[in-house]
Amino acid sequence: MQDGMRAGPATGEACPALADDLLRGADAIAVFVFGDAKERRKVYYYASEAKVRMPTFRMGNVICARKSRLLDWIESQEAAR
Repeated sequence: MQDGMRAGPATGEACPALADDLLRGADAIAVFVFGDAKERRKVYYYASEAKVRMPTFRMGNVICARKSRLLDWIESQEAAR
C-alpha cells in the first residue's frame, strides 16, 4: 500500500487518509486559500454571509473544510465567470 493511503472499509482498496484532505480552523483554511492566516475573517465571511458560500462545515466550534472540496469550489467559481 502507498504512503498516506489506508485500506477502505470492507473492500481493502487503498484510499487517501482523511487527515491529508482536512483543514481544521479558519487559519488553516485561510493559508490554503488566500496564502496567509491573517485572512481568516474572509473565511468566516465566505462560509456564512457571502452570496456564493465556501464549502465548510463545523466540528463542534471549529470551522473545517476539505482541500478537495475547496479546489472544486474554486474551479466552479472560475467556470462561472
